[in-house]
Amino acid sequence: MGVAVVLECAHLCMQMRGIQKQNSVTTTSAFTGIFLSDPRTREEFIKLIGARLH
Repeated sequence: MGVAVVLECAHLCMQMRGIQKQNSVTTTSAFTGIFLSDPRTREEFIKLIGARLH
């Protein structure tokens, strides 16, 4: 019916080189199927994983 993916990562190049910003995190998401067509489903997914991020 659909796939939802949320990826959270730390960029070592941001932490070790260049601007040296510690604890910098990038979050990327992608949605297909029902997650695109029904905003309520997408919001429920984000709410459920929200406590696990950071």
